[in-house]
Amino acid sequence: MTDAQETAADSSLRTTGGGPPDDVESAPIPLDEPRDGIPPVVADETALAEVIAAFAAGSGPVAVDAERASGYRYGQRAYLVQLRREGAGSTLIDPVACPDLSGLGEAISGTEWVLHAATQDLPCLREIGMIPTSIFDTELAGRLAGFPRVGLGAMVEGVLGFVLEKGHSAVDWSTRPLPEPWLRYAALDVELLVDLRDALEKELDRQGKLEWAREEFDAIASAPPAPPRKDPWRRTSGMHKVRRRRQMAVVRELWTARDKVAQRRDVSPGKVLSDGAIVEAALSLPPNVQALAGLTGFGHRMGRRQLEQWQSAVDRAKALPDSELPQPGQAVSGPPPPRSWADRDPAAAARLSAARAAVSALAEELNMPQENLITPDTVRRVCWEPPAQVDAGSVAEALAAHGARRWQIAQVTPVLVTALG
Repeated sequence: MTDAQETAADSSLRTTGGGPPDDVESAPIPLDEPRDGIPPVVADETALAEVIAAFAAGSGPVAVDAERASGYRYGQRAYLVQLRREGAGSTLIDPVACPDLSGLGEAISGTEWVLHAATQDLPCLREIGMIPTSIFDTELAGRLAGFPRVGLGAMVEGVLGFVLEKGHSAVDWSTRPLPEPWLRYAALDVELLVDLRDALEKELDRQGKLEWAREEFDAIASAPPAPPRKDPWRRTSGMHKVRRRRQMAVVRELWTARDKVAQRRDVSPGKVLSDGAIVEAALSLPPNVQALAGLTGFGHRMGRRQLEQWQSAVDRAKALPDSELPQPGQAVSGPPPPRSWADRDPAAAARLSAARAAVSALAEELNMPQENLITPDTVRRVCWEPPAQVDAGSVAEALAAHGARRWQIAQVTPVLVTALG
């Protein structure tokens, strides 16, 4: 670390939560180069074995990051993995050339992994065999500590006094070879992650929230993989315009056909056919290829074969018997949308209004977002079906049944008892 980096990092340990260090008045320092230079990309088993040995012998937490190719490739697989650990330095690994990183995952499984927005990276890391047992999420720590901006760049600048260049965050990381500026950016993403973790730990401890954060981190690390989403086609952008069941069937058929093409070609579904085009076709129900070609999103650049493919999907939906058409609303568990509560159950609507106000006031008092204090869904469920006997014990039990953590139960139970009473 350079002298300037050491000075700024030392100052960062006296943060004020929600802003930059109170004793750092100078302008943020641009961080343009990794302290040890850009590491070579690990792309073979020999180099990977050396990295595994180095990181196993290192000390302290491990900074971990992954880059995906969202918007370019099908799925959310990792195309670059970055790590840094004291005694091992930084490394960049190509998970396309080295698709099994379970050996590395095992080598560092007993230590804390430091990630920023862990829930975004853990699924793609799990796919390549990297599964942590203990994490520290610097984004979530920033939320709990009350920072208004919790992106990595904003946190590094506000807490540590450095400016990270973020111009390559949305590039196509499946590109090979990866350009040097992208590799520099990737290495810098883990350069100060452990320093940020240490500063945030001190700030959370100062605010009395460190144990809360640890509960949250443990919950993320122990969470099972998310189950496949039911009826993912219903999340098509613009779906709210589609009212009739036959039109919904067109969306479903086009979405499914597009997904198969995107998976086969390994490209983002949006590059195959836009959501807007799918909705346009569903609303128009074109009778033939010529009519389809005239719709927005099915322009002159689309070949006859492609148009016939999409028209076939439309025709399949139009030919379905009524019994096979999708239902207007997706079946969901839990209470109905809050907008209908006033008519369906005025008492529940009153409980929800009181609970929301109470939770909002408590979140403001604790200086954190409401959704991190307690999820809105949990509040809705407890208000829709409150315990038969409302008291601290029954409300705490209800919150726990919906997945609330111990610290959340301790904080929220008193205000919900009042709101539900």
